[in-house]
Amino acid sequence: MAKAGSMAFLLCSVFYLVSIGQPDRWQQYIKYGINVQLDVTTNRFSGTEQIDYWNNSPDTLNRIFFHLYWNAFQPNSSMDVRSRELGKTSFGTDRQGNPILDWDSRVKDRISKLTDDQIGYQHVQSIKINGVEQKLIGHETILEVKLSKPILPKSKVSFDLVFEAQVPIQIRRSGRDNAEGIRYSMSQWYPKMVEYDYQGWNANPYIAREFYGVWGDYDVKITLDKTYMVAATGMLQNPNAIGFGYEDNGTKVPAIKSNTITWNFKGENIHDFVWAADPDYIHLSKKIGDVVLNAFYKKGTKQTDSLWNNVLWSAEKVLPFIEKRFGKYPYPQYSFIQGGDGGMEYAMATLLRGPGLGGVFHEWMHNWYQHLLGTNESLFAWMDEGFTTYAEGEVTSYYNNNWAAVSPYTSNTTKAKIAAKNEKEKNSLPLRHAESYASYFDLASSPYEEPLTTHADHFNTNFGYSDAAYNKGSVFLSQLGYIVGDSVLDVILHEYYNQWRFKHPNANDFVRIAEKVSGMALQWYKEYWVYSTKTIDYAIGNIDLVNNKTQVTLKRIGKMPMPIDVLLTFKDGTQELHYIPLSLMYGAKPAENNLPRTVEQEWKWTNPEYQFTTNRSITELKSIEIDPTKRLAELNGNNNKLVVPN
Repeated sequence: MAKAGSMAFLLCSVFYLVSIGQPDRWQQYIKYGINVQLDVTTNRFSGTEQIDYWNNSPDTLNRIFFHLYWNAFQPNSSMDVRSRELGKTSFGTDRQGNPILDWDSRVKDRISKLTDDQIGYQHVQSIKINGVEQKLIGHETILEVKLSKPILPKSKVSFDLVFEAQVPIQIRRSGRDNAEGIRYSMSQWYPKMVEYDYQGWNANPYIAREFYGVWGDYDVKITLDKTYMVAATGMLQNPNAIGFGYEDNGTKVPAIKSNTITWNFKGENIHDFVWAADPDYIHLSKKIGDVVLNAFYKKGTKQTDSLWNNVLWSAEKVLPFIEKRFGKYPYPQYSFIQGGDGGMEYAMATLLRGPGLGGVFHEWMHNWYQHLLGTNESLFAWMDEGFTTYAEGEVTSYYNNNWAAVSPYTSNTTKAKIAAKNEKEKNSLPLRHAESYASYFDLASSPYEEPLTTHADHFNTNFGYSDAAYNKGSVFLSQLGYIVGDSVLDVILHEYYNQWRFKHPNANDFVRIAEKVSGMALQWYKEYWVYSTKTIDYAIGNIDLVNNKTQVTLKRIGKMPMPIDVLLTFKDGTQELHYIPLSLMYGAKPAENNLPRTVEQEWKWTNPEYQFTTNRSITELKSIEIDPTKRLAELNGNNNKLVVPN
């Protein structure tokens, strides 16, 4: 046995300096020129798309696909039927005796009851290539296009697309007249080309879950009633003709003589575009360095104004922390837009029902994981929702500890609650992510858990999907910090951003970054945590006197093996930390605190028991505790601590 803490730190520091080569993975690219005219009386619009598409793949494409998301908002659509089917699952009753059903409370059976003027639809009337109409085959929310001439590898093709649409009433993510009275929340509003990647076409029907798209440039023109303010992805190209707070300081905006006005937004290197419109929006704006932060919300009370001003004030305070921890924000603006049916993230913008900072921070962090990294959310929802939930916890903790108490927009009552929470969570990573751990424990203790590899739309329950994607995905990172060390995890996340932004990484891409940074083998962690539903449980066994030394036996009860930290506390107040690497890791994490640390021999994953010794006598021992930092996601923590009787 050797006191190896300093040596392990030195080795890990060396790995930080290893040069990691840029991954070489081809990406398709697209340019949209979209022009739409919205009639605010009928809630219908017509539009055209001029599309340039680069096939950077090695494959010849004989057909292409488009998403037509709003066709889901019709009675008996796949989204409707699936929601009603999931709603048949009951989790018992609430305190009033009402059944607790497994359906999204925003959707339920509402789609089945829509009338003709409430449904949504997107109809593509024609797609032409060089003037030649292509054959169109509808599959509800997916449009298949049989090409008259194949698209060759490493070539570019241009399309002309004509479509019409009706905005559905607000049910899920997009629509009109939401609960807060926002007139239009325009997400998934245009025929969007399906992503073709190294796995082929990702033509996922719109059932419930989230999105995946082709990196590209958007030039969008929106014509509608001149009384409406528009908030959107990208940068407004005609601000001095539009006004509404977009104009340059000192500019006199000309009077608009016609009944409509055209807004022109452009966004580069993005994979989606959202906008919202309302005649009663208020527009707040704040420039921070090279980034303009915007907030758009419906006119309300003085308290409403204060809360939305706090959104921009708080965003300004946390942005340096976010960029230091997770990578630089590369776009010229970001907008917090009141709209939709709950927080929902898009390029350079999010839709929010209200100004609560939990939702604000969560949706903003999506711009890193959903947008800059752009994982396929059908296949790797946990890499977006889970990583974002982890980041939200870190950002919220930083804000609460450093800025909440001095915000000019926060009430004294709220400040007192935050102060009490801060004191409880002080320097405690597990408590910063306590909700994720608790929700994961609920999931793993239930009969509804499925592997994280399950396709997002194919989970058997909404409960199983949500807790897996958001909470088990978040714990994946917290627990990875336990395995490699929190300081190493910080480097991993930054390197992940550096290497994989704009490249649609998968689970193995992340794990390989983690391996290269940490110097450990980590495939085992992915295989157990992501591919299976096996759980962790360790216990303290016998304490024996062997050769004048105290021998402690540990037991692995759960089916998932892990490295183990064990803290021995003695009656004189001194402590020893014993660190037991797992044999599958082929490495050790750096020391994480100032306690004397003994790095023990590795625990072979096949062995259900393990023994280690201390030179201190049994009579000196006060307690033994497995995982004193409580980052290990054990279902049964009751067997982790043994207080030695006097």
